[in-house]
Order: sequence, then structure tokens, then C-alpha cells
Amino acid sequence: MGFLDRFRQLFASEAATAATPRPSPHPISPKVMVIIHNPTVRSQGGRKLSQVLRWQDPDQLAAKYLADVREASYGYVNYQIAEWVEVDGCPVKEDGFVYDGEGYYQRWYTRTGWHQPDRVDYGRILDEFQIISRINLGQVDEVWLFGFPYAGYYESLMVGPGAFWCNAPGMEYGRCRRKFVIMGFNYERGVGEMLENLGHRVESIMSHVFRDKRGERNLWERFTRYDKIAPGRAECGNVHFAPNSERDYDWGNPRTVPSRCDTWYHFPDLSGPPRQVNCTEWGNGDIRLHHLWWLRHLPHVAGSSGGLSHNWWEYVIDPNRVK
Repeated sequence: MGFLDRFRQLFASEAATAATPRPSPHPISPKVMVIIHNPTVRSQGGRKLSQVLRWQDPDQLAAKYLADVREASYGYVNYQIAEWVEVDGCPVKEDGFVYDGEGYYQRWYTRTGWHQPDRVDYGRILDEFQIISRINLGQVDEVWLFGFPYAGYYESLMVGPGAFWCNAPGMEYGRCRRKFVIMGFNYERGVGEMLENLGHRVESIMSHVFRDKRGERNLWERFTRYDKIAPGRAECGNVHFAPNSERDYDWGNPRTVPSRCDTWYHFPDLSGPPRQVNCTEWGNGDIRLHHLWWLRHLPHVAGSSGGLSHNWWEYVIDPNRVK
């Protein structure tokens, strides 16, 4: 059984849990530019770094992530790969340093000699790949960077006029006419970690959407409640904390707690009662399954109230929609 089949089987009860069919927003097809830094290693037969170290295939990671986001958003987000660039080299750091394939391989083998500061020069990446002109012309809506440990990417970074915190400080860039997000993925890891990057992007953007709301009017704070910080009042939790988690990444906790997570399937009606839940709801500790479970609870229906969309994916994918 494939992963998506397992995913659908695990969440099959959602169809029965959800309310009667509600109007769905029209699907969107954001255009993505994928840039992969995957240098060859001379001493290892000129093979790519990802192959030498038996890491993940970036092509497969991208395909699985694309499919997972489509599933998690109920078919709303249909990413389209507009451009695919594979670089036989490493990104340049902020101070001008750059690894080569052989030098990186030796550092990985000895676990020593990592360069600091680690962060890449994002301005150089924007210029090298002419990303801003592509954004301004509508040829690209989002960028995915694939690299190796210590590549120096943020998990996500927002660029453009009025860019705000997106799990990294916002980056204003003079010639850019609209905001967009650069995702940073690590092909040593799996799709679950890619979804974690997306989850932190969700947290950052939705916190900004509801930044002026207080108390129960701040639906984002309500959505992310978990039992440890709000005993007896858990809802969906956040990326690191499931409704019953007692510490970071505690997605396999069998402890049962009352949670109102199901009410988010009925959004904007949040009047439903709590029920008892534990880790069997979100995959018994599997990072990918937990994140899919969490993402599927985001409001995703047509309509609006109080000036805010009932489809939170609208903001997550296009930060220009955030007022």
C-alpha cells in the first residue's frame, strides 16, 4: 500500500466527521521554480552528493510534497513546476565562502570544519537565477531550494514589499513588486520534514493574519491550543505539539485528552463538543502523518466573515492576500 493510500485510510473517518458539503474555493495552480544544489564529488566517481551519501532523490521529494499539499488542502493547491534548475555546485554564503563537492564530502565524513556564518547569500540567489524578474512577470509564484545539511537555507523566507516574518525575517528587495516565499528543503531528510517547513510557514503567516485579534476572536490562537498549555481546552495544537503532547515533537503520545479538533471540519461553525483523542488520530508518531492531519484541519471553504477568508490556505500560499 502506497503512502497516500495509507494516508487516505487513516483519515477515512474524516468524511463522516465533516459537516454536510460546503462550497469549496476554486483551485489554484501556483507556479514554482525549483533550484537544486547537488554538487558532484570527484573522488567518488563524479557522482552527485545526494547519491554518494545515499540521501533522498530531490525529484521524488518534490513530487511527493506536491501531492501531499494537494491532499492536505482538499485539492485547492495544485503546484505546477514552472522551471527546474539543477546546479553542479553549492550556494554562496553571506561572506562569500562556498563549499565544493569534494570539500563538503570530507567535512561530512569527518563531521568537522563547517563554515560559519552558515547562511546563504539570498540576494545572490535572487540575482543569479533572475528570480525577481520572473516573479514580476508572473512566470513564478514561489521558489523551492533543495540542498544538503549546512547549505544555509532558512526553512522559509518571505521576499518582497512589506515582507514579514515567515519563520525568518522578511526580506525587502527593491525591484520586487509582490511578496513571495522561498522554501528551503534538505534532501538528507524526507517529505515529513518538508511538511514541517510548510507548517512553520503556516504558523508565521496565520499569526500575522490574526495579529490584531484578541481573546476568542483570535481564531489562530484557538486553533493551536493544546492540552499542556490549555488543560481540557485543546483544539488542533501546532506543528510541534499535537493536542496531547507534553514536549516538542511528542506526536506519538498515547495519553488521551479532550479536544475540539473536529469542530474545525465544520468551520466557520465552531460550536461542536470536544471528544477524547490520542496519537492514533494522527499516525502514532509518524511526522508526515501528523503534519498532514494538522494541515487538513485548516479552514478551507469559500466565503469570509469580518474581512477574513474562510480559506486559510489562501493566505498561506499567497502572502499578498494578507492585509
